[in-house]
Amino acid sequence: MLSIKRPILFFDLETTGINTSSDRIVELSMLKHLPNGETLIKTMRLNPTLPIPPQSTAIHGIGNMDVVDCPTFALVANELLEFIGDSDLAGYNSNGFDIPVLIEEFMRCGIAFNIDNRKCIDVMRIYKHFEKRDLATAVSFYCNKTLENAHSAEADVVATYEVFKAQLIKYNDTLQDNYETVAELGGMESMVDTSRRMVMKDGIAIFNFGKHKGKPVKDVLQVEPQYYDWMMKGDFGLHTKQKLKEIKQNM
Repeated sequence: MLSIKRPILFFDLETTGINTSSDRIVELSMLKHLPNGETLIKTMRLNPTLPIPPQSTAIHGIGNMDVVDCPTFALVANELLEFIGDSDLAGYNSNGFDIPVLIEEFMRCGIAFNIDNRKCIDVMRIYKHFEKRDLATAVSFYCNKTLENAHSAEADVVATYEVFKAQLIKYNDTLQDNYETVAELGGMESMVDTSRRMVMKDGIAIFNFGKHKGKPVKDVLQVEPQYYDWMMKGDFGLHTKQKLKEIKQNM
């Protein structure tokens, strides 16, 4: 395993749906790999406080009655924050889904979960860089076994951890046990907010959607200030609104 100075937290979420701004967590599992090689696992189901659609239950097997007596995210937020600590974050498609969902859940509780100083390693990005397949195929390819109980948060997070360890061995000539190289290959894309409504280009924040796609955010807000109000009142994620507000305040 890599030589690291602070923990890596591998995590996986099962949710009510795939909207990173509005859907909620129904199950999460976190595997914390410590610098001394020790691993700690925390797994729990949560009451999302809104109905779980049948199509989501069909994927992860968790229905409304399974979580009716479970705690809400707000009740365990501080416990999770303490467990995460100063860890870097890792998962499978975590940069595109799990991290944005987690940030939104914390923000609903009034907790600013900052990832600016954390490395965010997406094992799927490393996998796609070399092989370009999904988690079940990754387990088969790297670990020579079948992924059992897929879409159970703990099964998926343990499988992701095992795939990651196998990648370090298979691609050691490229990765060379170098944490910075691993973090770069599996890291976040150049973005401003986790929903990728705004991205960085040549050091400037630009819009990545809609009629102003490709235009600098500051330029748009200066010429069309009502666009800011529209976004702040619209169905955008809390993290998107926070970053947009920060840009406006710095103008």
